[in-house]
Amino acid sequence: MLRRTMDSSKITRLRLDDLLADLVRARHDGDLGRLALLAYCEVRRWARTAGEGDLAVHAGSLVIDSPQPNREAFLAAIDELIRALERLQIEPPMGRPATASRTQLARP
Repeated sequence: MLRRTMDSSKITRLRLDDLLADLVRARHDGDLGRLALLAYCEVRRWARTAGEGDLAVHAGSLVIDSPQPNREAFLAAIDELIRALERLQIEPPMGRPATASRTQLARP
């Protein structure tokens, strides 16, 4: 029922918010397995749905391309992924403003 009353951009925005919350929590807990799962499965799926193909490829490559040299390198890559998703919160996928007030704030 909720899906029928909300447009797809709103659903995409809510999924991004939930995904970021999950990533930040797992990062805070230092849960490497959860971070890998979220990056490979959830971020890739969300990015494909939102039309962010480059982000989907990047998220998948964190897990499948080659082993990370150490824990710190993996966590640094996850931090970069989180920052990329946070930028998309500010500037929504496909360049559409999230709300009129955000657009007005961005203007000088």
